[in-house]
Amino acid sequence: MSIIYPLSSSSWDEKEIAAMHRVIRSGRFSMGEEVSLFEKEFAEFFGSKYAVMVNSGSSANLLMIAALVYSGKLKRGDEIIVPAVSWATTYSPLQQFGLKVKFVDTDIETLNFNLEDLKNAINCKTKVIFCVNLLGNPNDFNEIKHIIGERDILLLEDNCESMGAVYKGRFTGTIGLMGSFSFFYSHHISTMEGGMITTNDDEMYHYLLSLRSHGWTRHLPKYNHLSNKSDDEFFESYRFVLPGYNVRPLELSGAIGREQIKKLPKILSVRRDNAKNFKKLVHKYNVITQNEIDKSSWFGFSMIFEDREKAIEAFKKYGIEYRPIVAGNFTRNPVIKYFKTKLDIYPGASIIDMGGVYIGNHAYKIDFEPLKNALDEIYSLF
Repeated sequence: MSIIYPLSSSSWDEKEIAAMHRVIRSGRFSMGEEVSLFEKEFAEFFGSKYAVMVNSGSSANLLMIAALVYSGKLKRGDEIIVPAVSWATTYSPLQQFGLKVKFVDTDIETLNFNLEDLKNAINCKTKVIFCVNLLGNPNDFNEIKHIIGERDILLLEDNCESMGAVYKGRFTGTIGLMGSFSFFYSHHISTMEGGMITTNDDEMYHYLLSLRSHGWTRHLPKYNHLSNKSDDEFFESYRFVLPGYNVRPLELSGAIGREQIKKLPKILSVRRDNAKNFKKLVHKYNVITQNEIDKSSWFGFSMIFEDREKAIEAFKKYGIEYRPIVAGNFTRNPVIKYFKTKLDIYPGASIIDMGGVYIGNHAYKIDFEPLKNALDEIYSLF
């Protein structure tokens, strides 16, 4: 297939190249000043107290769960609620830490939690609701908080696809206790590989810092929630307090991120303009598209067809690159046999799984003519 309408594209230019050359000249490639400055700039942009950069959005999700477990906020066997449609690394850390995963159905119009099903799923065993802001779309956090009420339930956000989305004046990824972001090539901004965790919580911040780098104390402030840290740098350089990881980012990624974050307002503006044109185009066709909750950042454009095979053939013909809507109904994947969960029927997720396709959005103005031609053929308008 000759691709005319690609799934993703680069927003790099000479500024990112210059940033990489700056790092190369410095001779410092492991995590250092560029990463630290990017974290500060990222936190400031999103209005978060802290931001911790890691090597991927997947690692960001892993560290959030690890921080909750090692801080004692979660323990093996605790119940955590997740949507049935998301990416594998929303779920994998939950299995790896022995948590009980409760899947909740997905609304076919918003692609986020089916709120009625979420309400029915919560019980006295629920410890965490892990919200996934899918394809740029915020969850209805006011309603979710209303459903939680006075219960002691933590809220996390997988915001890897939704950088720049806004709900009631706040950026998604900063609404829960912690939120994850991804800088993979196809996402809103790209640092080659990379991710970020935001939080306003001092304790979680300290756990994230230690877990990111082997579980040691070296990067912790003197007064912290994990250890009595001495002023002896030699002693603290190899002192371990947690069974951590090495998921540190590279200086190259930090430097690129500093240039990318400057472009984010323009990128979001263009993506939202593209979304207006997309919605204007598809409204006359019998296809289900994503309904925006407040202010989406429009990662991509989802469509649910009655006959997906016919749609895929038309997309191939007109050079439109496409993918399933994330992982579809995740409970249908063979990996589910490793999870501690009791499965149910998820009709919304199944509709998405069987009929869903998404195509890319970009940081440039999109020519939707290939999509119009494909939709005309799918619905036999010519």
